[in-house]
Amino acid sequence: QVQLAESGGGWVQAGGSLKLSCVVSGRSLSSLSMGWFRQAPGKEREFVAAVAWSLGRTAYADSVKGRFTIAKDNDKNTLTLQMNSLAPEDTAVYYCGQAYTYSVLEQDYDVWGQGTQVTVSS
Repeated sequence: QVQLAESGGGWVQAGGSLKLSCVVSGRSLSSLSMGWFRQAPGKEREFVAAVAWSLGRTAYADSVKGRFTIAKDNDKNTLTLQMNSLAPEDTAVYYCGQAYTYSVLEQDYDVWGQGTQVTVSS
């Protein structure tokens, strides 16, 4: 059984930084892609960043480009999201997901973690 477990969320003031982690268990990641999505209150879940696990190719939403960095640790089967220059509009529950294709579309992800809350105050 594949499981994804996020951690690292919390409260931070605008301009601050947080680093999210997602540990993957139960499945080899060599042929998969991983991504981060977020859902703010009253809004749809939206794409944040993705990485093709074996190639290292990455993609970012325009709203986070230059501020967020997605990375993978092959040895630890861990996905991370370094978030810098955080703004109140980044407040959301952040989810990591796993897909069999390199994608920015939520519909292509078939396994999700439970989410971790990120709150940015102004």
